[in-house]
Amino acid sequence: MGTKTWNQQVVKKNNKALVFQMIIEKEPISRADIAQISGLNKTTVSTFVTELIEEDLIFESGPGVSSGGRRPVILHFNKNAGFAIGIDIGVNYVLSVLTDLKGNILIEKNQPLTRTTYATVMGIVQDMIQSLMDEMPKSRYGIVGIGVGVPGIVNNEGTILLAPNLGWSNIQFKEDLEKLYEVPVIIENEANAGAVGEQQFGAGQDNENILYISAGIGIGVGIIVNKELYKGINGFSGEMGHMIIDMNGKRCNCGSRGCWEAYASEQALLEMADENIDSLETLIQLAENNDKKAKSLFEDIGNYLGFGMNNIINTFNPDQVIIGNRLALAKKWLEAPIRNTIETHTLAFHQNDLQLNFSKLGKYSTSLGVSAFVVDNFIKG
Repeated sequence: MGTKTWNQQVVKKNNKALVFQMIIEKEPISRADIAQISGLNKTTVSTFVTELIEEDLIFESGPGVSSGGRRPVILHFNKNAGFAIGIDIGVNYVLSVLTDLKGNILIEKNQPLTRTTYATVMGIVQDMIQSLMDEMPKSRYGIVGIGVGVPGIVNNEGTILLAPNLGWSNIQFKEDLEKLYEVPVIIENEANAGAVGEQQFGAGQDNENILYISAGIGIGVGIIVNKELYKGINGFSGEMGHMIIDMNGKRCNCGSRGCWEAYASEQALLEMADENIDSLETLIQLAENNDKKAKSLFEDIGNYLGFGMNNIINTFNPDQVIIGNRLALAKKWLEAPIRNTIETHTLAFHQNDLQLNFSKLGKYSTSLGVSAFVVDNFIKG
């Protein structure tokens, strides 16, 4: 193939992708509006629109409002052309969702996790995927991909190098799932996925620079800079649960001492609680019943969360910090100590324009984030 022909094909593909993206973002929209906004000529736009209709990716509806002359035919994104599966693997749960191409949850499966061996988790994930596929509505493209969020270090190739709280190292989850289902599989750190979930569908939709604090059994941070997920050179960014806040402190599952997550996570909270208390939900119920010990524990964890957040706010100067994952369930008792710690310790000029919010998506931040990665991969083809 000659260079000229190849270049023409690249330009055509890029222009078609531009038209498609515009319909997704600005629907309902007409061909004329697309041509005007994109700068492409009307014939080119019509050609791409015809192709996208034939591919079932968009559809037409009745005429829109006329600005003089014929009323334009309106175009819409076909969000039901295919479906994505998003899976969030926690230390004590697996949550999976089936979404349409706009990120709306159609079906969900949730299962507590008592053993975290790879074989056990893989078995649960396979059962969930099969169940979602069996219940999925009919569509042109079926499952367009599977996304999985894991609490660990994932490289750019999708290998889980280390997930200390699961007891995993060098796990080829992507490879194993792609062999089974023959669809694209994306593996991502759960905090990164949670950040994207909140940015696209939740509390972070209006901001460009966001820190998402995933506070569960461990702690991870997803970093959005200028509306883009920041991953670092190898994909390892955001492991701030392992910044040291006490150099001679408590042992952490990563093998070090004094890590932030050893003091501010759900695991730390349960270690500080009485022996007969085995879950965050039990502590929340006690606090609801005005139990002083439970409320005091949440205050301690809130202070520790605030100390770590102080460090990263002073480092990144973000527009917004979003607190998500399971500890966000205890917002009622955590918010005041977190805010108080930040107000007391964080440099004043960082606080002026800072928004501090709890997750809007609740338990779905990560599963919707990995689902969004899958959909984006499908749309960009």
